[in-house]
Amino acid sequence: MISDIVKDGPLVSTVIPVYNRATLLVDSVNSVINQTYRRVEIILVDDGSTDETPIVLADLFRRWPDRVKVLHQANAGPGPARQRGLELASGDFVQFLDSDDLLLPKKFSYQVAALLANPEAQICYGRSYEEDYSRRPLRREGPMRQTGRFHDHLFPLLLVERWWTTSSPLYRRSFLERIGPWRSLLNEEDWEYDARAGATGARLCWVDEDVSVRRIHLAPEHLSSGGTEDPRKLLDRAAARQSIFLSALAAGMDTHKPEMANFARSAFLLCRQCGLAGLDDASRDLFALARRASTTARRLGPDYLLYGMLGKLLGWSNAARLILPCYRVLSLRRGS
Repeated sequence: MISDIVKDGPLVSTVIPVYNRATLLVDSVNSVINQTYRRVEIILVDDGSTDETPIVLADLFRRWPDRVKVLHQANAGPGPARQRGLELASGDFVQFLDSDDLLLPKKFSYQVAALLANPEAQICYGRSYEEDYSRRPLRREGPMRQTGRFHDHLFPLLLVERWWTTSSPLYRRSFLERIGPWRSLLNEEDWEYDARAGATGARLCWVDEDVSVRRIHLAPEHLSSGGTEDPRKLLDRAAARQSIFLSALAAGMDTHKPEMANFARSAFLLCRQCGLAGLDDASRDLFALARRASTTARRLGPDYLLYGMLGKLLGWSNAARLILPCYRVLSLRRGS
Protein backbone atom coordinates (compact mmCIF):
# COMPACT_ATOMS: atom_id res chain seq x y z
CA MET A 1 0.00 0.00 0.00
CA ILE A 2 2.79 2.43 0.92
CA SER A 3 4.57 1.80 -2.39
CA ASP A 4 1.44 2.82 -4.31
CA ILE A 5 1.08 5.98 -2.23
CA VAL A 6 4.74 6.86 -2.75
CA LYS A 7 4.17 6.79 -6.51
CA ASP A 8 0.73 8.34 -6.88
CA GLY A 9 -0.11 10.05 -3.59
CA PRO A 10 -1.20 13.63 -2.98
CA LEU A 11 1.28 16.50 -2.91
CA VAL A 12 3.06 17.35 0.36
CA SER A 13 4.15 20.98 0.83
CA THR A 14 7.11 21.55 3.14
CA VAL A 15 7.44 25.10 4.48
CA ILE A 16 10.89 26.08 5.77
CA PRO A 17 11.49 29.57 7.22
CA VAL A 18 15.16 30.52 7.36
CA TYR A 19 17.21 33.28 8.91
CA ASN A 20 21.01 33.25 8.68
CA ARG A 21 21.43 29.48 8.41
CA ALA A 22 23.19 29.03 5.10
CA THR A 23 24.97 25.75 5.94
CA LEU A 24 22.37 23.96 8.03
CA LEU A 25 19.60 24.84 5.58
CA VAL A 26 21.13 22.66 2.85
CA ASP A 27 20.93 19.60 5.12
CA SER A 28 17.28 20.33 5.92
CA VAL A 29 16.32 20.72 2.26
CA ASN A 30 18.19 17.56 1.31
CA SER A 31 16.25 15.65 3.95
CA VAL A 32 13.04 16.60 2.11
CA ILE A 33 14.41 15.97 -1.38
CA ASN A 34 15.59 12.51 -0.27
CA GLN A 35 12.17 11.38 0.96
CA THR A 36 11.07 8.02 -0.41
CA TYR A 37 7.74 9.77 -0.96
CA ARG A 38 8.44 11.72 -4.13
CA ARG A 39 5.44 14.08 -4.52
CA VAL A 40 6.82 17.00 -2.52
CA GLU A 41 7.31 20.71 -2.96
CA ILE A 42 9.57 22.86 -0.77
CA ILE A 43 8.78 26.48 0.01
CA LEU A 44 11.77 28.37 1.43
CA VAL A 45 11.01 31.70 3.07
CA ASP A 46 14.03 33.91 3.70
CA ASP A 47 13.14 36.02 6.73
CA GLY A 48 15.52 38.90 6.00
CA SER A 49 18.82 37.00 6.23
CA THR A 50 22.01 39.07 6.36
CA ASP A 51 24.55 36.31 5.70
CA GLU A 52 25.06 34.05 2.67
CA THR A 53 21.64 32.43 2.98
CA PRO A 54 20.18 34.23 -0.10
CA ILE A 55 23.03 32.85 -2.22
CA VAL A 56 22.36 29.34 -0.94
CA LEU A 57 18.65 29.75 -1.64
CA ALA A 58 19.36 30.77 -5.23
CA ASP A 59 21.56 27.69 -5.67
CA LEU A 60 18.88 25.39 -4.24
CA PHE A 61 16.34 26.82 -6.67
CA ARG A 62 18.73 26.28 -9.60
CA ARG A 63 19.26 22.65 -8.59
CA TRP A 64 15.55 21.80 -8.15
CA PRO A 65 13.48 24.43 -9.98
CA ASP A 66 10.51 22.05 -10.27
CA ARG A 67 10.43 21.28 -6.53
CA VAL A 68 11.71 24.39 -4.74
CA LYS A 69 10.08 27.81 -4.39
CA VAL A 70 11.92 30.74 -2.78
CA LEU A 71 10.41 33.81 -1.15
CA HIS A 72 12.12 36.78 0.49
CA GLN A 73 10.65 39.09 3.12
CA ALA A 74 11.82 41.65 5.66
CA ASN A 75 12.63 40.11 9.01
CA ALA A 76 9.33 39.40 10.79
CA GLY A 77 9.95 36.21 12.75
CA PRO A 78 9.17 32.52 12.20
CA GLY A 79 5.38 32.79 12.45
CA PRO A 80 4.86 35.28 9.60
CA ALA A 81 7.47 33.42 7.54
CA ARG A 82 5.63 30.13 7.94
CA GLN A 83 2.34 31.82 7.13
CA ARG A 84 3.78 33.35 3.96
CA GLY A 85 4.98 29.94 2.86
CA LEU A 86 1.67 28.30 3.75
CA GLU A 87 -0.20 30.77 1.57
CA LEU A 88 1.89 29.66 -1.41
CA ALA A 89 1.57 25.94 -0.66
CA SER A 90 -0.29 23.76 -3.16
CA GLY A 91 -0.25 20.44 -1.31
CA ASP A 92 -3.05 18.51 0.37
CA PHE A 93 -0.70 17.94 3.31
CA VAL A 94 1.66 20.42 4.98
CA GLN A 95 4.94 19.92 6.79
CA PHE A 96 6.54 22.73 8.79
CA LEU A 97 10.29 22.30 9.18
CA ASP A 98 12.83 24.45 10.99
CA SER A 99 15.88 25.24 8.89
CA ASP A 100 18.27 23.33 11.16
CA ASP A 101 16.25 20.12 11.56
CA LEU A 102 15.96 16.93 9.50
CA LEU A 103 13.24 14.66 8.19
CA LEU A 104 14.07 10.97 8.10
CA PRO A 105 13.70 9.35 4.65
CA LYS A 106 10.37 7.51 5.09
CA LYS A 107 8.53 10.18 7.10
CA PHE A 108 6.09 11.21 4.38
CA SER A 109 5.56 7.63 3.20
CA TYR A 110 4.47 6.58 6.69
CA GLN A 111 2.42 9.65 7.57
CA VAL A 112 0.60 10.19 4.28
CA ALA A 113 -0.43 6.53 4.36
CA ALA A 114 -1.66 6.92 7.94
CA LEU A 115 -3.71 10.03 7.19
CA LEU A 116 -5.28 8.44 4.13
CA ALA A 117 -6.16 5.39 6.20
CA ASN A 118 -7.61 7.53 9.02
CA PRO A 119 -9.84 10.17 7.40
CA GLU A 120 -11.10 11.36 10.81
CA ALA A 121 -7.55 12.37 11.83
CA GLN A 122 -6.34 15.88 11.00
CA ILE A 123 -2.70 15.53 12.09
CA CYS A 124 -0.27 12.62 12.07
CA TYR A 125 2.89 12.53 14.15
CA GLY A 126 5.68 10.04 14.83
CA ARG A 127 8.82 9.47 16.83
CA SER A 128 11.16 12.47 16.81
CA TYR A 129 14.75 12.49 18.04
CA GLU A 130 17.33 15.02 19.18
CA GLU A 131 21.00 15.66 18.48
CA ASP A 132 22.76 18.10 20.82
CA TYR A 133 25.88 19.47 19.12
CA SER A 134 27.18 20.95 22.38
CA ARG A 135 27.85 17.41 23.64
CA ARG A 136 30.58 15.03 22.61
CA PRO A 137 30.40 12.36 21.48
CA LEU A 138 27.35 13.39 19.48
CA ARG A 139 24.42 11.04 20.06
CA ARG A 140 20.92 10.79 18.67
CA GLU A 141 18.56 10.54 21.65
CA GLY A 142 14.85 9.98 21.98
CA PRO A 143 12.07 9.62 21.22
CA MET A 144 11.62 13.19 22.39
CA ARG A 145 8.91 14.29 24.80
CA GLN A 146 5.68 12.41 24.00
CA THR A 147 6.39 11.52 20.37
CA GLY A 148 7.09 7.89 21.25
CA ARG A 149 3.51 7.13 22.28
CA PHE A 150 -0.01 7.62 20.98
CA HIS A 151 -2.28 10.47 22.08
CA ASP A 152 -5.58 11.03 20.32
CA HIS A 153 -5.75 14.78 21.10
CA LEU A 154 -3.27 17.59 21.73
CA PHE A 155 -4.86 18.52 25.07
CA PRO A 156 -4.55 18.08 28.01
CA LEU A 157 -0.79 17.39 27.68
CA LEU A 158 -0.35 20.59 25.67
CA LEU A 159 -0.97 22.50 28.90
CA VAL A 160 2.25 21.05 30.31
CA GLU A 161 4.49 21.57 27.29
CA ARG A 162 4.57 21.48 23.53
CA TRP A 163 4.94 17.73 23.59
CA TRP A 164 6.14 17.25 20.04
CA THR A 165 8.64 19.08 17.85
CA THR A 166 7.92 21.19 14.76
CA SER A 167 9.26 18.45 12.51
CA SER A 168 7.13 15.61 13.92
CA PRO A 169 3.54 16.39 12.76
CA LEU A 170 2.13 16.34 9.23
CA TYR A 171 -1.09 18.37 8.84
CA ARG A 172 -4.00 18.26 6.46
CA ARG A 173 -4.01 21.53 4.56
CA SER A 174 -7.79 21.84 4.84
CA PHE A 175 -7.49 21.64 8.62
CA LEU A 176 -4.91 24.43 8.84
CA GLU A 177 -7.33 26.74 7.07
CA ARG A 178 -9.71 26.28 10.02
CA ILE A 179 -7.36 27.32 12.83
CA GLY A 180 -6.20 30.69 11.52
CA PRO A 181 -2.81 32.19 10.60
CA TRP A 182 0.46 32.02 12.46
CA ARG A 183 0.93 34.95 14.84
CA SER A 184 3.83 37.41 14.89
CA LEU A 185 5.41 36.05 18.08
CA LEU A 186 9.14 35.59 18.58
CA ASN A 187 8.75 32.93 21.27
CA GLU A 188 6.26 30.13 21.84
CA GLU A 189 4.56 30.87 18.51
CA ASP A 190 4.59 27.14 17.72
CA TRP A 191 3.03 26.19 21.07
CA GLU A 192 0.33 28.83 20.59
CA TYR A 193 -0.38 27.62 17.04
CA ASP A 194 -0.77 24.01 18.12
CA ALA A 195 -3.02 25.10 20.99
CA ARG A 196 -5.40 26.64 18.47
CA ALA A 197 -5.28 23.34 16.60
CA GLY A 198 -6.10 21.56 19.85
CA ALA A 199 -9.00 23.94 20.51
CA THR A 200 -10.83 22.43 17.55
CA GLY A 201 -10.75 18.98 19.13
CA ALA A 202 -8.70 17.72 16.19
CA ARG A 203 -8.10 13.97 16.17
CA LEU A 204 -4.53 12.71 15.88
CA CYS A 205 -3.04 9.57 14.43
CA TRP A 206 0.42 8.21 15.21
CA VAL A 207 2.95 6.14 13.33
CA ASP A 208 5.23 3.97 15.43
CA GLU A 209 8.19 4.97 13.29
CA ASP A 210 11.20 7.29 13.44
CA VAL A 211 10.29 10.41 11.46
CA SER A 212 12.54 13.38 12.28
CA VAL A 213 15.53 14.82 14.12
CA ARG A 214 15.78 18.08 16.02
CA ARG A 215 19.32 19.45 15.98
CA ILE A 216 20.47 21.63 18.87
CA HIS A 217 23.46 23.78 18.00
CA LEU A 218 25.32 26.72 19.46
CA ALA A 219 23.97 29.87 17.81
CA PRO A 220 23.74 33.20 19.67
CA GLU A 221 20.93 34.45 17.41
CA HIS A 222 18.67 31.47 18.13
CA LEU A 223 15.15 32.73 18.83
CA SER A 224 14.66 30.57 21.91
CA SER A 225 17.58 32.25 23.70
CA GLY A 226 16.89 35.18 25.99
CA GLY A 227 13.28 34.17 26.52
CA THR A 228 13.50 34.75 30.28
CA GLU A 229 15.05 38.22 30.10
CA ASP A 230 14.41 39.92 26.75
CA PRO A 231 11.36 42.21 27.20
CA ARG A 232 10.05 41.69 23.65
CA LYS A 233 10.27 37.91 23.94
CA LEU A 234 8.72 37.94 27.40
CA LEU A 235 5.77 39.96 26.09
CA ASP A 236 5.32 37.50 23.24
CA ARG A 237 5.47 34.57 25.65
CA ALA A 238 2.86 36.28 27.83
CA ALA A 239 0.56 36.76 24.83
CA ALA A 240 1.06 33.12 23.82
CA ARG A 241 0.12 31.87 27.31
CA GLN A 242 -3.09 33.88 27.28
CA SER A 243 -4.02 32.35 23.92
CA ILE A 244 -3.07 28.82 25.01
CA PHE A 245 -5.33 29.12 28.04
CA LEU A 246 -8.28 30.24 25.93
CA SER A 247 -7.64 27.37 23.51
CA ALA A 248 -7.59 24.92 26.42
CA LEU A 249 -10.97 26.19 27.59
CA ALA A 250 -12.33 25.85 24.05
CA ALA A 251 -11.08 22.25 24.03
CA GLY A 252 -13.10 21.53 27.17
CA MET A 253 -10.31 21.63 29.75
CA ASP A 254 -11.24 22.72 33.28
CA THR A 255 -9.23 23.91 36.26
CA HIS A 256 -9.49 20.58 38.09
CA LYS A 257 -7.17 18.80 35.69
CA PRO A 258 -3.61 18.31 37.00
CA GLU A 259 -2.25 19.58 33.68
CA MET A 260 -4.09 22.87 34.25
CA ALA A 261 -2.46 23.18 37.68
CA ASN A 262 0.92 22.76 36.00
CA PHE A 263 0.01 25.46 33.48
CA ALA A 264 -1.03 27.81 36.30
CA ARG A 265 2.34 27.42 38.03
CA SER A 266 4.24 28.01 34.78
CA ALA A 267 2.15 31.15 34.17
CA PHE A 268 3.12 32.36 37.63
CA LEU A 269 6.81 31.73 36.88
CA LEU A 270 6.49 33.79 33.70
CA CYS A 271 4.64 36.42 35.74
CA ARG A 272 7.69 36.84 37.99
CA GLN A 273 10.08 36.91 35.02
CA CYS A 274 8.05 39.71 33.47
CA GLY A 275 8.12 41.56 36.78
CA LEU A 276 11.92 41.33 36.96
CA ALA A 277 12.10 42.73 33.41
CA GLY A 278 10.01 45.74 34.45
CA LEU A 279 6.91 44.61 32.53
CA ASP A 280 4.33 45.54 35.15
CA ASP A 281 1.21 45.12 33.01
CA ALA A 282 2.27 41.73 31.71
CA SER A 283 3.18 40.56 35.21
CA ARG A 284 -0.20 41.65 36.54
CA ASP A 285 -2.08 39.98 33.70
CA LEU A 286 -0.16 36.71 34.09
CA PHE A 287 -0.84 36.77 37.83
CA ALA A 288 -4.54 36.92 37.00
CA LEU A 289 -4.13 34.19 34.37
CA ALA A 290 -2.52 31.87 36.90
CA ARG A 291 -5.46 32.41 39.22
CA ARG A 292 -7.98 31.71 36.43
CA ALA A 293 -6.18 28.46 35.62
CA SER A 294 -6.24 27.24 39.24
CA THR A 295 -9.17 26.07 41.33
CA THR A 296 -8.05 28.23 44.27
CA ALA A 297 -5.30 30.74 44.93
CA ARG A 298 -4.07 28.58 47.80
CA ARG A 299 -3.25 25.74 45.42
CA LEU A 300 -0.71 28.03 43.76
CA GLY A 301 1.21 28.25 47.01
CA PRO A 302 2.15 30.86 49.63
CA ASP A 303 4.64 32.51 47.27
CA TYR A 304 1.79 33.31 44.91
CA LEU A 305 -0.24 34.88 47.71
CA LEU A 306 2.77 36.89 48.90
CA TYR A 307 3.61 38.06 45.38
CA GLY A 308 0.05 39.20 44.83
CA MET A 309 -0.01 41.16 48.07
CA LEU A 310 3.32 42.85 47.32
CA GLY A 311 2.37 43.51 43.70
CA LYS A 312 -0.83 45.29 44.63
CA LEU A 313 0.92 47.36 47.31
CA LEU A 314 4.27 48.16 45.71
CA GLY A 315 3.91 47.34 42.02
CA TRP A 316 4.65 44.09 40.23
CA SER A 317 8.26 44.84 39.31
CA ASN A 318 9.10 45.79 42.91
CA ALA A 319 7.39 42.64 44.13
CA ALA A 320 9.48 40.50 41.77
CA ARG A 321 12.72 42.08 42.98
CA LEU A 322 11.74 41.72 46.65
CA ILE A 323 10.73 38.08 46.37
CA LEU A 324 13.70 36.97 44.24
CA PRO A 325 16.11 36.42 47.20
CA CYS A 326 13.59 33.98 48.70
CA TYR A 327 13.69 31.85 45.57
CA ARG A 328 17.50 31.93 45.54
CA VAL A 329 17.61 30.64 49.12
CA LEU A 330 15.13 27.88 48.30
CA SER A 331 17.17 26.88 45.23
CA LEU A 332 20.35 26.66 47.30
CA ARG A 333 18.61 24.50 49.89
CA ARG A 334 17.29 22.15 47.22
CA GLY A 335 20.76 21.84 45.72
CA SER A 336 22.45 21.07 49.06
